Amino acid sequence: MESESFGSKVKRTTKKVIRVIIITLVIAAIGIFSFYYWGTYDEGFKSGRIISISHKGVIFKTYEGKINLETFGALKGASPIAESFDFSVEKGNDALIKDLSDAALNGEHVNLHFIKRYAAFPWRGDTKYFAVRVERLSK
Repeated sequence: MESESFGSKVKRTTKKVIRVIIITLVIAAIGIFSFYYWGTYDEGFKSGRIISISHKGVIFKTYEGKINLETFGALKGASPIAESFDFSVEKGNDALIKDLSDAALNGEHVNLHFIKRYAAFPWRGDTKYFAVRVERLSK
């Protein structure tokens, strides 16, 4: 009965080590992707008037919006400076898209609640900011 040669033992051990390294890297990549995809960095709200809501994109159609914020300068009596905030709306949130469109068409003042994600993915939207809820305020 012949015993295994040293070379075949090394080959088997090397294959096992490489397999473990590849599996570890794949699991780490899945974990990092999940963190960036579902992780939330910030949440808050912006107040202003919705300027636009559009469904755009060539390959990935996403809903993108813009809200006009009014910020006031430090000088008393200074006119407001127009500042805008770009945001995206996740696919499937049809009620929110309708509320945002109605508020834009009526020129209503709104509080736009948003979350900020760690990364932007082209199939999700152009920005890291995603509208989650809108409060339509009376004039």
